[in-house]
Amino acid sequence: MDGWDGREQTREKGVHYQGGHMFRRTMIIGIALSTGLSLAVLPATPAVSQDSPWQVVASGLDSPRGLAFGPNGTLYVAEAGVGGTSPCLPHPLGQICYGATGAVTEVKRGHQNRVLTGLPSFALQGTPEVFGPSDVAPNGSGNLYVTLGLGADPALRTALPPEGQTAATLVRAKPSKGTFRLVADIGGFELSDNPDGGLPDSNPQGLLSTAGGQVVADAGGNSLLGVRQPGRISTLAVFPPRPVPSPFGGPDIPMQAVPTTVTRGPDGALYVGQLTGFPFPVGGANVYRVEPGGQPEVVASGFTNIIDIAFGPDHSLYVLEIAHNGLLSGDTTGALIRVDANGSRTVIASEGLMMPTGLALRDGKAYVSNCGVCADIGEVIAIPLPG
Repeated sequence: MDGWDGREQTREKGVHYQGGHMFRRTMIIGIALSTGLSLAVLPATPAVSQDSPWQVVASGLDSPRGLAFGPNGTLYVAEAGVGGTSPCLPHPLGQICYGATGAVTEVKRGHQNRVLTGLPSFALQGTPEVFGPSDVAPNGSGNLYVTLGLGADPALRTALPPEGQTAATLVRAKPSKGTFRLVADIGGFELSDNPDGGLPDSNPQGLLSTAGGQVVADAGGNSLLGVRQPGRISTLAVFPPRPVPSPFGGPDIPMQAVPTTVTRGPDGALYVGQLTGFPFPVGGANVYRVEPGGQPEVVASGFTNIIDIAFGPDHSLYVLEIAHNGLLSGDTTGALIRVDANGSRTVIASEGLMMPTGLALRDGKAYVSNCGVCADIGEVIAIPLPG
């Protein structure tokens, strides 16, 4: 399945819910950080102990997020950056302030280097959360695709300088030249089509590059989108809200899906992991199987705040949780969980994972972006996988 058969620009609207901002489409971590976590819980450095089998392969990163290997073994890491000071845009939790501090780092033959800089980045004031470069996908011909997050109404981009208006888009980069160009305006599609029918919000996150084009999980738009050249966007799936118990008592409230990651399964279908929105219930996150044009099907459940997924060579599914005990718990510990073909689950790693945000598998190791909300001390670690 190298392409998709979603109807371009014509997908019917999803479930409508026009409730308050707190309960609609949540961003990756912002609400949790403002309500349950603080800067004080973040350590000076996410150190790996000397006797640990884990290896630090990249360090000194600014909010590292998605990562992927190129065909020659080069590792690319999206860095969301540190935001900036101006201009600032309204946000349900205050303000996000812009700066051209997003980047992509290359790790090649043991050396790391920022090959793309000056990408849009937005800091949520009063929290460590940053929206910016979210995921990367090499295509095998020297190009690199990058999703640029926003986490807000894409109409607000008009207040940004020209370089900042590439937020909420998919771009194609030439790492060897340090340049990039627009491929698809994901935020513009949200404004024109709004697949889930809710309030306008776009935050492109998970990214998959295929022979037929790219697939983007828009965490803000609760949608899975297909991109064909030149920039044609179609809706592959919509993830509607689910009713969950309110943490304040009373009737159930609608919880947004917040799809954060997409990958190709061994059966050729697309698989999508969800962070979930507020109230981020423990055990409330699913992995969905998506056949373009069909309804998403839950194939694994009981996870908490999924941020990335990947399939191993033995067809085992690896699930990365950004907060194993829930984003409102105040605990920054994440988890990497293996789901075998028979459904059995094993926690591969947890203690030492601090708000992990990206996952890639290669040569019997899981490469994880660790401390994904940390400025200057984010890192990528390699975790040996059991046989």
